[in-house]
Amino acid sequence: MRHRKSGLKLNRTSSHRKAMFRNMVTSLFKHSKIKTTEAKAKGLIPLADKMITLAKRGDLHARRQALAVIREKDVVHTLFNEAGDKFSTREGGYTRVTKLGPRKGDVAPMAMVELIFD
Repeated sequence: MRHRKSGLKLNRTSSHRKAMFRNMVTSLFKHSKIKTTEAKAKGLIPLADKMITLAKRGDLHARRQALAVIREKDVVHTLFNEAGDKFSTREGGYTRVTKLGPRKGDVAPMAMVELIFD
């Protein structure tokens, strides 16, 4: 039984899963939307929301915590400079997942993850 176990395994090792989500969150903040499978999108949302919350806090410790995950200084720099303006009125729910239908090759359900700017 998986009672009280959070997070998705996605049939990967923990190091592979961690690296995959780091790459995905970096691409999300670089391009402001990415196309992926629905399961990966559901796993990505908590990490992306946490990075935006750190950026809204904006202090040095938060920046270093974000750099430990994102690993691209220019992406973190733009995130911290623009997050206060773009997400200042939102108290959460910074991302939107839109279902796109099945992928042609293996019929995996695809989704578009995008940042919500209000």
